[in-house]
Amino acid sequence: MQKFTLLKGIVAPMDRENVDTDAIIPKQFLKSIKKTGFGVNLFDEWRYLDHGEPGQDPASRQPNPDFVLNQPRYQGASILLARKNFGCGSSREHAPWALDQYGFRAVIAPSFADIFFNNCFKNGLLPIVLPEATVAQLFDEVAAFPGYQLTIDLERQVIVRPQGEEIAFEVQAFRKYCLLNGFDDIGLTLRQSDKIKAFEAQRLATKPWLAHTMVS
Repeated sequence: MQKFTLLKGIVAPMDRENVDTDAIIPKQFLKSIKKTGFGVNLFDEWRYLDHGEPGQDPASRQPNPDFVLNQPRYQGASILLARKNFGCGSSREHAPWALDQYGFRAVIAPSFADIFFNNCFKNGLLPIVLPEATVAQLFDEVAAFPGYQLTIDLERQVIVRPQGEEIAFEVQAFRKYCLLNGFDDIGLTLRQSDKIKAFEAQRLATKPWLAHTMVS
């Protein structure tokens, strides 16, 4: 998992409440058993005028010119600004995968659905909860200034506005540790690889029959 330490990026505004995971990555794209390739179909039903199916060439699609991510001023955005209850609906882990693979590293909103919130941390995406009034101010600033950027300093737990004003945010210590070091659940386990190997060696020494596979 990619480490998250300091991020400076363009902010794209998703000015809708209750954005659910089927809007983030529609159900037809969940057929893939891979963890890659979902970025091109992020917000597919809003982003394109035609219906999308897995494996389609994005160049053959009809982009919706009114959708925020298709507007030139938000190209290359790495921070998504959203309204309350972002990520509600089904628990599909494909939603943070799609956001990350599109290029987003952080999502700022007044509130998140619990499962989506947890899945973000497990996949290297930082969800930041801020008061609704603060989020509203950021929406106004993004609209007023093309190319609006924020800097997110995870170590210090602050968001820095272009003028230098800092906005503090909370993040649970263990989740912060994992993001700073790029540890997902597998990475955390592999830190103990020497102990795991030693345990397996001892187990096979005392119970050698476990090394044999039974064939029916």
